[in-house]
Amino acid sequence: MTAVYPDLAGRVAVVTGGSGSIGSATCRYLAANGMRVVPVSRAVADCTDPDALTALAGDVGGTDVLAAFAGGAGAPVPSLELTPQRWHEVLDTDLTSAFLTVRAFLPGMVARGRGSVILMSSAAGRAPSRANLAYAVAKAGVVMLTRHLAAEFAGTGIRVNCLAPSAVHNAKMDRAMPAERIAELGRSFPLGRIGSPADVAAAVGYLASDASSWVTGVTIDIAGGKVV
Repeated sequence: MTAVYPDLAGRVAVVTGGSGSIGSATCRYLAANGMRVVPVSRAVADCTDPDALTALAGDVGGTDVLAAFAGGAGAPVPSLELTPQRWHEVLDTDLTSAFLTVRAFLPGMVARGRGSVILMSSAAGRAPSRANLAYAVAKAGVVMLTRHLAAEFAGTGIRVNCLAPSAVHNAKMDRAMPAERIAELGRSFPLGRIGSPADVAAAVGYLASDASSWVTGVTIDIAGGKVV
């Protein structure tokens, strides 16, 4: 792949959730643009553990781009069957983890006077759906976390933005759904197809690069026209 954003060459990116379909595609995309990429899976650091994240930030050192993508939807549960324990688990996994990751890395970025933080929401957090209530609330919270941090740190050289994908084709989907059902799902999107991890990774590249140097506090809906 030819580098799309040559200004990224030599910079350092940390990608939590780096072993997932979107995370791994993001790592490949940023590496192809010349970045030194640090993929973070749960085996490297639990993103709900503030001490582990602080240690990771210290080990990495100067970070130019932080993509906080750790999380997961889990199986949808009817709202009245959602237990308090499961509620807290989902919010910890999908919202608190984002806050803790930013909390660990942002001081170093502020000290250096530059950086791009990219958080991961979801179409489930942008419009009501049949998705797990806790997941939808957590991902809506990520949008406000993005906006608040963008406003608070705008004067420090730090930009904070967010991505909100809808259904993205991955191996887990292939295991759970027959091919015709996946094709049918794709046809339900106004743009006529299901999303791919590469669609999300390309948006990460834009937000990581100087091409978006006047963009902060924004959530980009990568949803094939379903969220407008």
